[in-house]
Amino acid sequence: MKVFYRDLSVKDPVMKAELLDAVERVLSHGRLILGPELLQFETEAAAYCGRKYGVGVNSGTDALYLALRALDIGPGDEVITTPLSWIATVNAIVLAGATPVFVDIAADLNMNADLIERAVTSRTKAVVPVHFTGQMCDIRHIKEIAEKFKLLVIEDGAQAFGAVRDGIRCGSSGIMSCFSMNPMKVFNAYGEAGAIVTDDAYLKERLDSLRYNGTVNRQDCYYPSLNGRLDTLQAAMLLVSFKYLGKKIEGRRAIAGAYRKALEGIVGCPVEHPGSRHIYYAYSILADQRDELQRYLAERGVETQIQHPIPMPYHTAYKGRFSADIPVCEDVVRRILCLPNQEDMALEAVDYVSHCVREFYKA
Repeated sequence: MKVFYRDLSVKDPVMKAELLDAVERVLSHGRLILGPELLQFETEAAAYCGRKYGVGVNSGTDALYLALRALDIGPGDEVITTPLSWIATVNAIVLAGATPVFVDIAADLNMNADLIERAVTSRTKAVVPVHFTGQMCDIRHIKEIAEKFKLLVIEDGAQAFGAVRDGIRCGSSGIMSCFSMNPMKVFNAYGEAGAIVTDDAYLKERLDSLRYNGTVNRQDCYYPSLNGRLDTLQAAMLLVSFKYLGKKIEGRRAIAGAYRKALEGIVGCPVEHPGSRHIYYAYSILADQRDELQRYLAERGVETQIQHPIPMPYHTAYKGRFSADIPVCEDVVRRILCLPNQEDMALEAVDYVSHCVREFYKA
């Protein structure tokens, strides 16, 4: 059996027809930049997160960078974050001019909130928690620490739109929350896309300017910035994707349940916190002999990914620049492996992948 890690083709004929209709409407009215579908997407995304305002941008990286810029976080400031994320998180901090400070992860692969307080200095301005693989970190505890030290919280919810923990929805916490909606995400566009949500009207106006080269009224540049707009075509298709989000999350949760039943005790399976909704952007196991297992699965037609093999402070661009005491993260990146878990994956395929994993360890 051939099992792909992700298949980004649109197989559902009803959904495909809706996407094509959405594109047709945009092409017909011709407002390809900042069109009405963008405003609708921003309104719906903000409401889903329990926020007042949404700002569509062209990637999750831009969302983080522009959020930091809107808060005037830059040279001389420190930003606490996790070492385990896609490099975009630390890139945004560094490009804004600030210094990242890395706090090790906990058993759920998210930043260990118990370690944040000791990382705070007089220069600390913000905390950027990343809800890794689709499971929210301990955002309640992080907010308590932030309030104690008067720090800003900027959620990196790139992998977790729709997740919930302790009754708190991803995107509802902190001064701003940032998302990626690229094609790999559970809530996906069909190209690059991102969004920022907030309750602050001033920040909403500032973000609108910063995503448009820092201009006001699209003419006079107030803040040197970049083009970070979300195009209307992607916004229109995101509105279609939004209708299917709940179904996609439940599909991934069902697959996760099947994997856990088959693999618990053989590999380290994701543990969902009580009262939480993990959306399983990735189904990440912790496996001994990880590289050998990945080769074994590939030989049997099962495509997997390692997310992410290099902790952010150890990338070539940052090696030696930032100190990091991250033994848990260092151990995890040697053992983490993401199994196929696309929401429309047949349970027969899940059974086959699970069988191959069991056979590897049996051998």
